[in-house]
Order: sequence, then structure tokens, then C-alpha cells
Amino acid sequence: MKGRLYLILIFLFLIIIVINIPIFAHKVNIFTYVEGNKVYTESYFNDGKNCVSSKIEIFDNQGNKWLEGLTDKEGNFSFEIPQEEGDLKIVLTASMGHRAECIIRADELRNTTGLVQENLEEPISSKETTEKDKISPTEIIGGIGYIFGIFGIIAYFLSRKK
Repeated sequence: MKGRLYLILIFLFLIIIVINIPIFAHKVNIFTYVEGNKVYTESYFNDGKNCVSSKIEIFDNQGNKWLEGLTDKEGNFSFEIPQEEGDLKIVLTASMGHRAECIIRADELRNTTGLVQENLEEPISSKETTEKDKISPTEIIGGIGYIFGIFGIIAYFLSRKK
């Protein structure tokens, strides 16, 4: 009976871990701006790491690929504004299938005071991540410790009944 209880607790613990795997995933962000006759992009993951050698594709308003390139070691990419009129769609494909995209409207390409409309798979956060926003290894180990502690308390009370 006691062995069966431990198997159930282990099974429940494994289910909890498997269900919460998406918590460890991180998203990718792209920040785009126009300055002069160039478009600049800055790409980074949610934890602040740069998207190094990530694929950037630029599409015109008809969906035709206009340009393709890779980000540098700081996650930056830039290109000259095309002569054609219309919006530009910039698609970033980072490692492990992470993807983000943004649209630069035609009026911003001709007038650098406009804003960039960003369409992401997930909401974007600001680039300035503070220490408070980052999850440290200490917090992860502490969370796992809490889980083991709860299971220890449950096991203690179950063993006291017998």
C-alpha cells in the first residue's frame, strides 16, 4: 500500500512537471525603426539574449519576398528603404522555430516620424529587462524545493496515520 502511494505521488509530480513545460519557453521580439533612408531592426529573446544569425525576411505589400538576410552577433539587421511604394512586412525566424513579425507602414517609410505597427505571436515587452524580470537559477531551484517540501509534508502526514 505504501509503495502504491509513493508511485501515485511520483506520477502526479511528473504530470505537474510535464504540464508546466511551456513556462520554460521564451519568446522572440523584434523592434523596428526607420532612420533616414534605412530601416533598422533589433532582435532579442525575452531574457535579453540577442538573436544571433537569425533569418530576417522582408516582404512587400503583395507578399513577395523583397530581401533576406541574417542578423549580426548583436541581433541587428538593417537595409535601405526600397523605391517601391507600400508597406513592408519584416519576419524574424530565430532558433527552434521562434518567430516574430512586424509591419512598417508606407507613410513611415517616407516620413520617419510615424510609428511601427507590430504584429507578434505574443505581446512584446520592452527591451530593457530589469533584474526583477529575469528568472534566476536560484528562483528555479527554490520552486523545485517548494514542490519537494510539499510532497515531504504530505508523505510525513500519511506515514503518521499508520
